[in-house]
Amino acid sequence: QVQLVESGGGLVQAGGSLRLSCAASGRTFSSYAMGWFRQVPGKEREFVAAISRSGGNTYYADSVKGRFTISRDNAKDTVYLQMNSLKPEDTAVYYCAASGDRSVRVGVRTRDYDYWGQGTQVTVSS
Repeated sequence: QVQLVESGGGLVQAGGSLRLSCAASGRTFSSYAMGWFRQVPGKEREFVAAISRSGGNTYYADSVKGRFTISRDNAKDTVYLQMNSLKPEDTAVYYCAASGDRSVRVGVRTRDYDYWGQGTQVTVSS
């Protein structure tokens, strides 16, 4: 098993930046593909970005491509989401997730992931 704890959320003005972190503990972090998702009340959790176990492959939702960057540091058991040029529509609770399924390289579906963090709120004001 792996435990995930997100941090770095907060309130920022439109056009600003935030960096989210997700610290993992438990089994070997490098054995998990990682992803970021977000959710607003009344809507389904949606994919944001994913990264492979080595960090060599990444994938982004069209809505964040060119603005967000996912990265990981396997020595620190941490995955990051750098968010630039934030927009009010980026407001959501952001969750990191881990996949132990070896067939998943960069998962874009919630069902690709086995473990989830508790989420961190990101609010972008206009």
